[in-house]
Amino acid sequence: MDMQERLQQIQQGIAAGPYDDSWASLCGHPAPAWFRDAKFGIFIHWGIYSVPAFGSEWYSRNMYLQGSPEFKHHVETWGPQKDFGYKDFLPLFRAERFDPEAWASLFAEAGAKYVIPVAEHHDGFQMYRSDISHWNAAEKGPGRDVLGEIASACRAKGLSVGASTHRAEHWFFMSHGLEFDSDIRQPMQRGDFYWPAHPERHHFDFDSEPAPDQEYLDDWLIRCCEIVDRYHPRAVYFDWWIAHHAFESHLRRFTAYYYNQAAAWGEEAAIFYKQDSFPYGAAIRDVERGRFADWKPFPWQTDTAMALNSWGYTEGNRYREPASLARDLVDIVSKNGCLLLNVGPKPDGTITDEETHILRTLGAWLRLNGDAIYATRPWHRFGEGPTEVKEGQFTEGDQAPETSADFRFVTRGNRLFVWALKCAEDGQYLVTSLRAFNPEKWEPAPYSGVIRDVKLLSTGERLPFERALDGLRIRCGLKTDMPVCFEVVQ
Repeated sequence: MDMQERLQQIQQGIAAGPYDDSWASLCGHPAPAWFRDAKFGIFIHWGIYSVPAFGSEWYSRNMYLQGSPEFKHHVETWGPQKDFGYKDFLPLFRAERFDPEAWASLFAEAGAKYVIPVAEHHDGFQMYRSDISHWNAAEKGPGRDVLGEIASACRAKGLSVGASTHRAEHWFFMSHGLEFDSDIRQPMQRGDFYWPAHPERHHFDFDSEPAPDQEYLDDWLIRCCEIVDRYHPRAVYFDWWIAHHAFESHLRRFTAYYYNQAAAWGEEAAIFYKQDSFPYGAAIRDVERGRFADWKPFPWQTDTAMALNSWGYTEGNRYREPASLARDLVDIVSKNGCLLLNVGPKPDGTITDEETHILRTLGAWLRLNGDAIYATRPWHRFGEGPTEVKEGQFTEGDQAPETSADFRFVTRGNRLFVWALKCAEDGQYLVTSLRAFNPEKWEPAPYSGVIRDVKLLSTGERLPFERALDGLRIRCGLKTDMPVCFEVVQ
């Protein structure tokens, strides 16, 4: 089927409704209930870039960027780019130990409720079977439909499955190879691996010119719709460059097509976006490696990685501690968000020991405390404490350490949960938001209801407590690095 026939099919899917390709219509699409209840998902960055395992998942761009550490490393390790280019890593990307059932079991054990593999990263290699380009994992490299196999295995474990496409950025991603003698310098046409390798101006400028042309935008649209039609994802994640003005019309068309297809399947669909690529209400806002400082009236998502320095596997990855990620999850959930936590498998298809340890630690903690995470909703205040959260993307490295006086609140039905982000060394906790009413000062407390009991959620143990004018005092002898949750019985 040629491009025009496929575009006509997409237009027919849009015309079928219930949504048309106007923002007025698309802003009426509700956030899925499954997403609002899930709270914790797994992102997967796996691709050719795991073979050189150096720098980050941007190796395909930076190995052609003269003067970069990746450029120097590539020449010293693999040879000049004209003789050994990015495409030449493909025979080394064998995925010989890739076991999607083992991955799905680990993600379920970790307590995740949804999984979003990267279907196509900026490098332009499709990790799925495709009729659009031969540069895909089913035909080259692993020789397997990676996205399809992960989707089947995860669904068998009861996990919701989405897909991430970063194709928009490929417009400029390989362009630096045009600046010197490299394998990027070759005649290219649509469907080729490096096409179009358009010269980069500034990849965070959403008004940059020359903008992506009609051929590229149409190719982007049919690639996205191929993923929708073949894999029926419950969610589609987009990286930042769809905010470029040239994508606006095609983005509306994709969104209408996807929402209409999902409605025909009887599914609730979600789209995740960054910055202001979508108008409010048309999709779900994502904050990369950062959070909001206060709770929001709309569902949202943080995506971050277990590795501090890269989303993909590198031999120098530095990993976060499980307790730090657990504190982030509690804070995000208290503010009406979900956490999408990334893994970066090795080129042979195995997940690192460090990431496996983190996931199993989180899973063990969630099995005891999940009632205060899954299907919860924000309280009328997200929390209290001396530590302020810095808001916005890429702020996670600038956050101040939490203390045992930092609390977060969530509700589930008629249950109120109080999270202590850090364990108190002396076992004494003071929750000022649950203080008693002071009749002398006529000072209404944030919560004026009755407190009949306080329990340690992980064990069900009833705890000593006192409701005083300065706060609810709780005594708990539990010693742990992980956040501690108290259930307040009303």
